[in-house]
Amino acid sequence: MNSQEKRELGIYAAQIRLGIIESTYNAKAGHPGGSLSAADVIAYLYGRQMKYDVKNPKDPNRDRFVLSKGHAAPALYSALAYKGFFPVEDLKTLRHIDSYLQGHPNMNTVPGIDMSTGSLGQGISAACGMAKGAKMLGQKDMKVYTLLGDGEIEEGQVWEAMMFAAQYDLDNLCVIIDVNGLQIDGACEDVMSAEPIDEKVRAFGFDCVVINGNDFDDLETTTVKKYRRLLSSDALFFVDHHDFLRSSLTGEIFATNREQVEAMIEYLWKIRRRMRDPVKR
Repeated sequence: MNSQEKRELGIYAAQIRLGIIESTYNAKAGHPGGSLSAADVIAYLYGRQMKYDVKNPKDPNRDRFVLSKGHAAPALYSALAYKGFFPVEDLKTLRHIDSYLQGHPNMNTVPGIDMSTGSLGQGISAACGMAKGAKMLGQKDMKVYTLLGDGEIEEGQVWEAMMFAAQYDLDNLCVIIDVNGLQIDGACEDVMSAEPIDEKVRAFGFDCVVINGNDFDDLETTTVKKYRRLLSSDALFFVDHHDFLRSSLTGEIFATNREQVEAMIEYLWKIRRRMRDPVKR
């Protein structure tokens, strides 16, 4: 990946974050923390890794993405909107009555969504089914990616799905765990720690790699064999800059003060401009 390609990924990730902030602000509800911590991973998948066709979202040969932590829908919606699946302006209708962009992904109403999710633990099971189905149908080039949260993996169904994946050698499946250390009731270590996650994943038959999921170089250079675990860093891209974003990571908190939102958006636009023209600071 050259510097220009990395810069474009950074711009895309900033756009995703812009969409998250605008959509959750206009909804006065949502899950900004878990969405922000996954922004770089989702940007990399849709910006460089996955095979899909915006003009033909149901292309049977496309790669599949299942957002198992479905509450991070604002991140996925933003990624899809900025790739052209639907108008960016529609992000402001998140969770509104009669909007097709509801609080959790709906494959029946949103272009580009491969699986309806929201009930934690079920997304990875669906992803396993997709991967198994692709093998049965001889779709050798189709890959399935699923993104979970470290709070989500407290669900027993997650580990049942992992046993299934290992049993049937689903080497076309990439399982990603966004380890941001937080869940709705507080810190994961205080509620129900799943650590050591990497050792447990390996014990369930996975090839496991721990990387910084906010670093595109790490994402690019990591060798994916069967499965990948990405270690996120609590959306550090933002934490040191806005108190709201620091507090938002701890629960269902969203900006009600437009001045806060404008400050965050201005910060992101500065980053985007700097990435587009690195000479002009």
